[in-house]
Amino acid sequence: MSDYDFDLITIGAGSGGVAASRRAAVHGARVAICEGDRVGGTCVIRGCVPKKLLMYASQFADAFADAPGFGWEIVPPSFDLAALTAAKDRETARLETIYRKMLADAKVTLLEGQARLVDAHTVDIGGRHVSAGHILIATGGTPSAPAIDGLDLAISSNELLDLTELPRRLLVLGAGYIAVEFAGIFAGFGSEVIQAYRADLPLRGFDDDIRTRLATAMSERGVALRPGFAPVKLERSANGIRCTAKNGEVIEADVVLSALGRRPNTDGLGLAEVGVDVDAKSGAIRVSPDSRTTVDSIYAVGDVTDRAALTPVAIAEGRAFADTVFANTPRVVDHRLIATAVFSQPSIGTIGLSEPDAIAAGHQVTVFEADFRPMKHTLAGRTERAYMKVIVDAGSDKVLGAHLIGADSGEIIQALAIAITMGATKADLDRTLAVHPTSAEELVLLRTPRA
Repeated sequence: MSDYDFDLITIGAGSGGVAASRRAAVHGARVAICEGDRVGGTCVIRGCVPKKLLMYASQFADAFADAPGFGWEIVPPSFDLAALTAAKDRETARLETIYRKMLADAKVTLLEGQARLVDAHTVDIGGRHVSAGHILIATGGTPSAPAIDGLDLAISSNELLDLTELPRRLLVLGAGYIAVEFAGIFAGFGSEVIQAYRADLPLRGFDDDIRTRLATAMSERGVALRPGFAPVKLERSANGIRCTAKNGEVIEADVVLSALGRRPNTDGLGLAEVGVDVDAKSGAIRVSPDSRTTVDSIYAVGDVTDRAALTPVAIAEGRAFADTVFANTPRVVDHRLIATAVFSQPSIGTIGLSEPDAIAAGHQVTVFEADFRPMKHTLAGRTERAYMKVIVDAGSDKVLGAHLIGADSGEIIQALAIAITMGATKADLDRTLAVHPTSAEELVLLRTPRA
């Protein structure tokens, strides 16, 4: 019997922490998990899940607008944000109950309270010291707060999810996932939405053809885009909140969403005191490929490491850690090929290299693309288009990346990711029979390279 209270103590009961703890318990480890907030973490409680519920709600606006084109007569609808928020809260509460049950069923001990490292094997939880042979940090991320005067007048996505009154005017600061998703959601609800960001296009790091088309689609949906806007000051005014940019431009709104990135959630963990190295710039915990920190008994997975801030990645890293440490099956997560979706409106799905990144990596690329108006939009009179782009290495014929924007792109990219992860070539796509009539069939009907 070990001299420690547990074989593993996990700090943080989010997606990565729960996955790692349950997997370690399956391997026979005695596991405790610490959580100072609600079980389920960002994704379940204040991120992916509630955000997507709101996205579904906002899309009813499209359905109501398109219905007459399909023969339906619709009484002018009304929207109640308070009712939606209450329904969302009931669902996240249900999911938290499920997460607690999963931990209990796996015989993982839940220790509720804020945790702080005492030494390489000991955690303090509200004055109680608990020890383990290994410690896993899975505390995720938290909204960033850049040095902008008056930024405390803005809210983060956490608070936005709890609004019960629809803002007439919403200013979204930022150009990443959170910014474009909530801009689309609240525009669908009926708010006047302005999205302001420093760059020339939203979604830095994505393929430029996708970024350009997203900007066009968002503008057509009524989101007022303000590229080149670098906020320096927020202040209250007679008309709400006044946001001033570095160039003197001013935007006024009733509610301001600060979606200016997220940072690893490492405050108050006692990392420096026990020798866990943290990146000075990002605040991320430095880890080896097998998620080990600079202290041999302490590991970290998920957003707190800033490797790839995505829920499925955190889960995969957590399970790989548990298999390596408690099942004597060493393995690491390959971060080079990760499929992802952005639930903007229209949605985006992507995997692999963008065209500029493929060229920068030394590939001679051939690009295949399809740009079309989806069938559903024809009777509705909607002008919004879909776009699909496949990037191929000209020498090997291997598919290097795929980038989609349009309805159901997140669903489509998941299936396509299987093939690309297995090393699919363009010839493999070509010999795949199409499913007609679908938008996804365009991916296997691309025959002529872009000039």
